[in-house]
Amino acid sequence: MGSVHVRNIVRLVPEADLVAICDIRLEVAQAVAEELGIQRVVRDYHELLADPDIEAILIATSTNTHAFIMKDLAVAGKHIFCEKPLALGLEEIDGALDAVAKAGVKLQVGFNRRFDKSFQKVREIVASGEIGRPCILRITDRDPEVPALEFLRVSGGMFLDQTIHDFDMARFQVGEIEEVYATGGVLIEPELKEFGDIDTNVVTLKFANGAVGAIDNSRQAVYGYDQRLEVLCSNGTAMANNEFENTATMGKLGGFLSAKLPHFFMQRYAPCYVEEVRQFIECVRDDKPTPINGADGRAAVILGYAAWKSLRENRPVKASEIS
Repeated sequence: MGSVHVRNIVRLVPEADLVAICDIRLEVAQAVAEELGIQRVVRDYHELLADPDIEAILIATSTNTHAFIMKDLAVAGKHIFCEKPLALGLEEIDGALDAVAKAGVKLQVGFNRRFDKSFQKVREIVASGEIGRPCILRITDRDPEVPALEFLRVSGGMFLDQTIHDFDMARFQVGEIEEVYATGGVLIEPELKEFGDIDTNVVTLKFANGAVGAIDNSRQAVYGYDQRLEVLCSNGTAMANNEFENTATMGKLGGFLSAKLPHFFMQRYAPCYVEEVRQFIECVRDDKPTPINGADGRAAVILGYAAWKSLRENRPVKASEIS
């Protein structure tokens, strides 16, 4: 993700001037720097904190490092873009958010799907009130293949890695979630049982405004990266269907064939990664609130833990139970 953001900033976000990159794997950072003509490469991010010319830093490190890096950046007066999740522990998140608030710096969380044009249009339609009040939200989010087990072992599990995007999208579309009820299991990759993770789930939601919702996730949809969203309202519906590689359809004796789905998230949400950083830069430059703040990041983690608690205890869990 660090390399993706670096390439996007240099090539596609002219409002930003990327002056340095950091990676504990120095050879990785140097290779990217040579490719893009970046002059400064460091192994330790602390070397960047005293530089007054650096106004903002993007964190794309492993999740277990996010909280302490955010604290250091805040103390140094740097604005922060942090990939999701903010951290896996609520105490860590609260400590980091407290440091951000005390320093008065801006923080944006990398829930890139909020910047998808189709999802934004659904939200716009629902928020307009033209089709009445929201009643049912449905999200389908299925990966094409199981990610590397080394990653999954430290990811926080399915609800804090994959479903966390859907919790944030549900809040973005309909509002605050009061209760979740999760069910799921290991139906695809048996090794996930070794560290208590799952690969298949359905989560039902109760919103504060009375609406209900359902999220379904799979770690392996062999036909491609399946991303669908619908908000049924009292006087109509708004939906975003899958985006295919093209819209052509071929019909022949055996039936109809259509184009493939995007292979994975980097293809499906490529424009979103650019737009989220562009808007962050705009917020820093123009002193505006960021579109996805620390409270949003914290809320998604709480819902992830509520889902885990629900699965393990086989009951609905209120978000207020997680502390």
